[in-house]
Amino acid sequence: MSWTRSASQFLAVDPATVWQVIGDPTQLPLWSPTFSAVTVQGEPAQDTEVRLTPAGSVIGPLHSRTAPPARITAFTPQRRLEITQEQPGGTWQQEWRLTPYDGGTVLTQQNRLTGPLARGASVAIGDELADFSVRCVRLLALAEVEPFPDALRVVIAGGSGSLGRRLAAELVCRGQEVVILTRAKRTELPFTQRVWDGRTVGDWTDGLFDEPSRTAVVNLAGQLIDGRPTKKFVAELTASRVDSTTALVEASRGASAPLQRWVQASTASIWGDTGEQRLTEASPVPESGLAQMTGVAVPWEQAVEGANAEHLTVLRTSIVFDRASPVLDKLGGLAKVGLGGRVGSGRQWFSWIHIDDWLSITLAALGLDPARSLDGVVVASAPNPVRNEQLMRLLRAVLSGPPSPPTPAPLVRLGAFLMDTDPQLALTGRHATSQVLADQGFEFAHPELEDALRSLVR
Repeated sequence: MSWTRSASQFLAVDPATVWQVIGDPTQLPLWSPTFSAVTVQGEPAQDTEVRLTPAGSVIGPLHSRTAPPARITAFTPQRRLEITQEQPGGTWQQEWRLTPYDGGTVLTQQNRLTGPLARGASVAIGDELADFSVRCVRLLALAEVEPFPDALRVVIAGGSGSLGRRLAAELVCRGQEVVILTRAKRTELPFTQRVWDGRTVGDWTDGLFDEPSRTAVVNLAGQLIDGRPTKKFVAELTASRVDSTTALVEASRGASAPLQRWVQASTASIWGDTGEQRLTEASPVPESGLAQMTGVAVPWEQAVEGANAEHLTVLRTSIVFDRASPVLDKLGGLAKVGLGGRVGSGRQWFSWIHIDDWLSITLAALGLDPARSLDGVVVASAPNPVRNEQLMRLLRAVLSGPPSPPTPAPLVRLGAFLMDTDPQLALTGRHATSQVLADQGFEFAHPELEDALRSLVR
């Protein structure tokens, strides 16, 4: 029996620079929180003994007492490092590969467990590569890599959220400068952070826009939508988005010149529940719709009007699939325990996008894609939406979930009430794709849902 997980990240530096850190296993705990300590018996080389101490107050000491020393089983400078450890019930291998690519290096880490207890051990380990891109930022800091001299400074409001972290890491790994605006600093995030209240202009603006021609804003700020759609909750959702956007717009007006780029988050849910309509950027937004969808998104988009920026892109994003995304965690959990059947009629459309494609679209909106530049409204959605029934069937297949009965709409509403969430998130849908991206020849890395899901659980 075996279990494998892998993750890759492009780094805008040569393999020799990356190898400064990868080639010294004792630095692992400094960029990979999987370990609390690593010691090497001599110089790193093929068959050198390595002592690994996993992080954790329980598993660390237990592992140190019961597992034999590991060994370096592959050591090719600037190309590959592999560490193998025999453990009770199986073998644990960790491999790092460096591949030169397009002016930089693709770093890939693969974790592999083999043996009769591999599946059980994988539960204890979990998907610890979900934050691999953030780990790579720490690696670059250890290698003393600085942003490019002509780097774009990207100010990310809401940068400590799941999308914000991934975008911040991607930008730093590509040589750009990042500043995160957050309501509370998070020590685990290796980015420059400024505290703001998300409502007013304050000290957080000091010096932030001093060089407007090389500065961009990405506004992802806003409260999570997972809540019962009461008037109070909808008002809180709206305020968290409108107030933060208004504060950013006001701050931008204090700059001496227009900022270079502005990427404003929005949602494909702005159209509400649209049945069989085929939506693109040209589709009109309804004058009225579900309060928690259209009622939130419309004032959110309106709040960015007047932003002091040369280029403004509004991303109407569909559901983003990522290893760390709440939606994949929740739906995947249901599929694994036999509750992954179709929801309601199962005919409602589900528009989605893989994190890799969302990042590529956002980079283009920031002017960092030499092949294209985006302005105005853009639908950030894969070209092939699926029905709810197909979504749940693919989740069961990819996650090896058992056959699951359907969940009738009344049961969905009851479950949503008990879980303090919105049943319309599951019972409504829309078919949204981008004509703008199609016209510019944008190629999706993951246009089909099954491939997208498998890439996230590999």
